[in-house]
Amino acid sequence: MSELIKVPDLGGEGEVIEILVKEGDQVEAEQSLAVLESDKASMEIPSPKAGTVKAIKFKLGDTLKEGDPLIELDVEGGEQTKQDDSSEQPAKAESKAEQPAEPKPDTSAEQQKPAAGGGSRSEAVKVPDLGTDSARVIEILVSKGDQVEADQSLLVLESDKASMELPAPFSGVIESIDIKLEQDVKTGDVIMQMQVSGGDSEAKAESQPAEQQGKQSDAKQAPAAASSAASEEPASPPPVGGPSREGAKVHAGPAVRMLAREFGIDLTDVKPTGPRDRILKEDVQKHVQAVMQQRKSAPAGATGGSGIPPVPEVDFSRFGEIETVDMTRLQQVGASNLHRSWLNVPHVTQFDLADISALEAFRKEQKAAAEKAGVKLTVLPFLLKACAHLLREQPNFNVSLAANGKQLIQKKYVHIGFAVDTPDGLLVPVIRDVDKKSLLQLAAEAAELADKARNKKLGADAMQGACFTISSLGHIGGTYFTPIVNSPEVAILGVSKATMQPVWDGASFQPQLMLPLSLSYDHRAINGAAAAQFTKRLGELLGDIRTMLL
Repeated sequence: MSELIKVPDLGGEGEVIEILVKEGDQVEAEQSLAVLESDKASMEIPSPKAGTVKAIKFKLGDTLKEGDPLIELDVEGGEQTKQDDSSEQPAKAESKAEQPAEPKPDTSAEQQKPAAGGGSRSEAVKVPDLGTDSARVIEILVSKGDQVEADQSLLVLESDKASMELPAPFSGVIESIDIKLEQDVKTGDVIMQMQVSGGDSEAKAESQPAEQQGKQSDAKQAPAAASSAASEEPASPPPVGGPSREGAKVHAGPAVRMLAREFGIDLTDVKPTGPRDRILKEDVQKHVQAVMQQRKSAPAGATGGSGIPPVPEVDFSRFGEIETVDMTRLQQVGASNLHRSWLNVPHVTQFDLADISALEAFRKEQKAAAEKAGVKLTVLPFLLKACAHLLREQPNFNVSLAANGKQLIQKKYVHIGFAVDTPDGLLVPVIRDVDKKSLLQLAAEAAELADKARNKKLGADAMQGACFTISSLGHIGGTYFTPIVNSPEVAILGVSKATMQPVWDGASFQPQLMLPLSLSYDHRAINGAAAAQFTKRLGELLGDIRTMLL
C-alpha cells in the first residue's frame, strides 16, 4: 500500500541540490533518495524502508525541513503496521531527547563558571554528537595561532552519507591541533586546544548547550559509519576531492567526493554545473574524459606520459642567432618509438667484457675465403650467430609481453635486427632465420640490407619481426652505453670498440682483445640473474666459436 515518506530531523532547513531517484524506481531500505545542503553540511536523505517510488513531492531547488513530504512510496501491506510502529519510535525518541535539554544549560553553566575570570585559560574543543560511529577529517580550515570567532568553521568531516563543517564552540586562539588529515574521529574526541578569555568562556557557557544541540542536529544526518584506518601523514597536502584551501569552498556531496578520490581528481579543478555551483557526478566524469582526451591528443614527447610535465618552451633567439630545421619523417618516427619504449619498459643494463682474441685471429684467417665468396667478414656475423645460438639456448630472451601484461609470447623463430646509422637517422633492418644461416651468408645479407638502408631502398617489411637487436658502435669507439630496448622485444645488445687490455692468466698478464658488451633488457620479462648468465655465456661463445658446434 501507499505511504508518504517525510523529511526526518535535519536540525534545520536544507536545499534540494540533487534527486537520486525517479518515479517508478524500486528502492531498498536506507537507499539515498535526495541530497540536501545547508550552510554547514550536505547530506543524503535515506529511505526508511523498501518499496516503489509512486510520486516525488519535491523538486530541485526546494527548501525542505523536518516533516515536509518527500516521496510517496508503494510498500507491501504487511509492512504498513511495522511502519506505523516505527514512525512512533522516532517521535518518542525525539521527545526523550528533548526532555534532558532543559536542565543541561544549568549544569554546563555551573561547570564553566568557576573558570570565569579576568584571565584566560585553555579549553579543549571536542567532537560533538555526530549521529554516527565515526567520520573522517577531510579538511582542516585553521592553523595553530589563528584567532577564531565563535561558530567559525574549524574543519570538515565526512562520513559515507554526509559532509559537515565543525564550528568553534567559542572565540579564542588556536593553541594546538590534535588531529590530522584523513584521521577518523568520533564523538567526544579532542580535536584542538584553544586559549579563551574567562569572560568569553562564561558568556559562551550559558548559551552553549542550546547552540550545541542545534549543531548536533546538523551532524545527525549521517546514519552509517565510515570505518577506515587513520593516516599518519602530515596535514600539508590538500586532500583530493576536498574543499579548496584557497578560500572558495567546493560544494559536493559525499558520493561525488568519493568518486573524485577514486579518479585522483582535485575537485577544485572541476567545473560545477549543479545548483549553487555544486559539483555533480557528471561534472567529475566530464573532467576525467577531458583530461584523457588531452593526453591522447598531445604530440609524442610533448607531455611524456601520465604525470610527466611538459618541457617548457624556450625562446632561444634571446641568446643569439638560431635556425629552425624540420626533423625528417624517419627521425620523428624513431623519436616517438624510442620515447614510447623508454616510458613503458623498465630498463636495466648488464655490462660485461668478452675476450675475442681467438675470434679475431680466426676472422683474419678466413679473409681469403670471404673475399672469394664476395663478402667482407666483420665481427657482426659472429655476433649475429652467437646471439641466435643463445636465443635458442635461453628461450626466455626470445619472447614478447602480451598486451594484457600477464602472458609471455614465446617465439619459435629467430629473427635479429641490427642498427644501421644513415644520414636520415637510425634504421634497424632484420635478418630472418639467423640460426639457420652460415657466417658468410649472414655477412652478405647484412651488407646488402645496410646498403639499402643508406640508399633509402629499405622497405618497411625488412624492418619488422625482430626477436632481438644488436647495436654496434665499434666503428666509432667508446666503452659502454645503455641501448634502449626496441619494444615489443625484451632485450637489445650494445657493442662498443674492442681494445687490447691486460688479462691475468694465472701466472702473468697477457694482452687480449676485449669487446665491451652492454645488454639492456625489460625487467618485467627478464630478471637480473638471467641477464648476467646471458652476457657470461655470450662471452664464452665469442671466446671460442667452436663451442657453438657442440
